[in-house]
Amino acid sequence: MTEEQRQLPEPPTRGPAGPARRLRREAAEIRAALRAAPRRTVVAEGLVCAVAAAFGLIPLLLIPPDRPVLAVLEALWAALLVAARRGRPVAAVLGAFPLLAGANVWVLAVVPLIVLSATRRIAPPRRAWRIVGVACAALGGLTVAGGLFRWETLPMNLAENAVSAVLLLLLPTLAGTMLGRRRPLVDLLRERNTYLEQTRTLTAAAARMEERTRIAREMHDLLGHRLSLISVHAGALELAAARQAPPLAGQVELLRTTAGTAMEELREILGVLRHSDLSDLPDETGGDRGTYEDITALVAQSRQTGGGPVELAWSVPDTVEVGARVRQAIHRVVREGLTNVLKHASGAPTLVEVRGTDAGIEVYVTNGVPRVPGDSRGGTSSGLAGLQERISLLGGTFGAGALPDGGFRVTAWLPSHATNGPVPAAPSEAGAEPLPPAPRPPSGDGDTWRAGANNPLSAQTLTWPRVLGAGCTAVLVVLPTAGFLIVLLVMAALG
Repeated sequence: MTEEQRQLPEPPTRGPAGPARRLRREAAEIRAALRAAPRRTVVAEGLVCAVAAAFGLIPLLLIPPDRPVLAVLEALWAALLVAARRGRPVAAVLGAFPLLAGANVWVLAVVPLIVLSATRRIAPPRRAWRIVGVACAALGGLTVAGGLFRWETLPMNLAENAVSAVLLLLLPTLAGTMLGRRRPLVDLLRERNTYLEQTRTLTAAAARMEERTRIAREMHDLLGHRLSLISVHAGALELAAARQAPPLAGQVELLRTTAGTAMEELREILGVLRHSDLSDLPDETGGDRGTYEDITALVAQSRQTGGGPVELAWSVPDTVEVGARVRQAIHRVVREGLTNVLKHASGAPTLVEVRGTDAGIEVYVTNGVPRVPGDSRGGTSSGLAGLQERISLLGGTFGAGALPDGGFRVTAWLPSHATNGPVPAAPSEAGAEPLPPAPRPPSGDGDTWRAGANNPLSAQTLTWPRVLGAGCTAVLVVLPTAGFLIVLLVMAALG
């Protein structure tokens, strides 16, 4: 054999081997489809086929037909078409027309369901109509072929089968093609709805980020410049005070260091504003923040500035591991509490308590009534509100309010490590009135809510009533089919 002869393709197989090979290939494809299909789908399809077979076989036990073998074969054939309507819709439609001219009238109830389910899976719709037209023509030919030996009944048989074709083939095809057109439209609407919601969320996030960047830029240009001037002038004043007024050197040094600290904190705030998500910030807040030495320094500065007695009670064991962000929050709570004492109750005795427990860290800043009554400098409580938001983001609780004896207490509980989740504010202790709770996600939508994202309008939401309403016309189309089947089956039962 030459090389050219070896490369020639083999001629197609003729005779019985061709159909047998095709059947084996079809059987292999069916087995592969069954293995790939979900178990629930396989079980559901098996039950549907069993119900279709039972509906065509059980009535035969009560009302024996003239040709029982043919009636049983038609019932089994209908069950086979039910199984084939999903994977082989064209074959299911073409195989349904013999049932209309058969001896088992009970399987007619299955025919429109087969046609409706199969035609909705055939695309484009004109192809489905061509296939149904072929089935109707084949039904007419079968009717004529069956009436060749009984010409007197041929007109009646043609009329009956024509009505059956209209009601059991054409109307279900109309409903099936409408449902087939509805499916891609619904999928398109769902995709469009998802796209619009994502666009809305991204637009809101971009607007928030742009506004935060603008605020950060203005703060840097205005406050940063003025704080730098204060720091420079405080440094010069410190040198002059060291030569001319040594008793004031400590106060001037405190002014200079406070201005430097304020500048560092401003840079940190600007970094927070420019960041897209507060919960994603790294824990680069300084290892010395919120430690015993740090809180002691705050207490010492408060004594030096306000002149009132300030005591510190620190009971956090060294073995307790506290996250950097939690330590910074401890620092902020103590600093805000001492600042409020200086502003509203200067000279009042103050107690700062930091306790370590199994559940987390407790912080208390409590001041009594000032010894010398004086006017408060007033305030907007924005510092306390900011503390509450900060602590809620870390998963802690916060409270602040007046005491029955005229004093004031700031309380906070913080987990040892940040959990990045707001929790309800804990009730304040010793009669203190808690601040309003931090903003929370809308109830019932806590898993999908995003800050700044608006809910879609009702006209833009694809709801189940709208999806079902799109198929109401298809349901109305098959109502004559249902009425015809009911009358037909009742007549068969009475006859």
